[in-house]
Amino acid sequence: MRRVLLAATALFSLAGIGRAALAAQAPYIDDRSSAEAVIRSLYSAIGRHEFARAWGYFGDTKPAKDFNVFVKGYDNTDAVEVKTGAVSDEGAAGSIYYSVPVAIQATDKKGEAKVFAGCYTLRQVNAQIQEPPFQPIFIDKGALKPATSDFEDAVPASCGDGPPPPKKDQAQEQAKKAFLATYGEQCDKENPEGKPVGEPEAYSIHYKDKDAGADEPERETRLFRFFCSMAAYNESAVYYIYDDVSGVRQLQFAAPELDIRYENNNSEGKVEGVHIIGFQTDDQLVNSDYDDKTRTITSMNKWRGVGDASSTGTYLFRNGNFSLVQYDVDASYDGEINPETVLDYNTPP
Repeated sequence: MRRVLLAATALFSLAGIGRAALAAQAPYIDDRSSAEAVIRSLYSAIGRHEFARAWGYFGDTKPAKDFNVFVKGYDNTDAVEVKTGAVSDEGAAGSIYYSVPVAIQATDKKGEAKVFAGCYTLRQVNAQIQEPPFQPIFIDKGALKPATSDFEDAVPASCGDGPPPPKKDQAQEQAKKAFLATYGEQCDKENPEGKPVGEPEAYSIHYKDKDAGADEPERETRLFRFFCSMAAYNESAVYYIYDDVSGVRQLQFAAPELDIRYENNNSEGKVEGVHIIGFQTDDQLVNSDYDDKTRTITSMNKWRGVGDASSTGTYLFRNGNFSLVQYDVDASYDGEINPETVLDYNTPP
């Protein structure tokens, strides 16, 4: 009897571990508030192997002749990613029909990925004329076929008479590709607001070159800030800029190398001096923000959580690039915030 109990306990433990691992791989989404949300919920269920839930997003017309056939179709599927495009809708006989362009990337148990694309039609029956049981938005039909494009570009432009896709911001798309190629595997998968990593904050900077004549038009530089990672008290970000001459390039930020002397070589003691002994470049900034009014990026690296020891860099935009103009250091772990400026190149743009 004891062996049976131990075996049962082990099975339950393994099942719990399996569920925890599955939940970590694919977030649970069950949202019927829009046609796009239903599609994302469908592939959340498939990615988590919750096939009864996936089956439930379809109406009377099911995606297979029976549930067992439906489940068997995903025997070799390990994970699924989904993207949706511009949704169109049309009213008819007490219902609204939605057309949703969809692309998925299905990864099998060997780690091989395939891309499929197509359109789903969803139906929302007027809630005011329904009788129990209530029927939320459901999938009426859908068909995906193997795609020839990469996953990033595979979503159909539109479905049926749907609206044309919004015009893409080419500079931002180039910056996203560059960021994901370099940092896609290094950075967190979501930012603190729960948005996928790779969606930047974007700014436009209009200026004139220092040697430009009065009648010459302004130039434009685009700035893109990408969240990368969040630690206990520091958040890192990566920056790219774009202009019509150089295209997209990543910003590298100069920072001084410091020689900090403490009384009796005790970092908890009095600071005797802070000296710059050289410079280095950083590809990421910590706790940084861009101020459009002053055209400056400021980075503040906390050396410990209370923030009483830190280093702060200020980078000013001028003539198409960002330059280090001020660096402040608080090297004393004394419980107080009292930085001193160790570098000051502030000049107007």
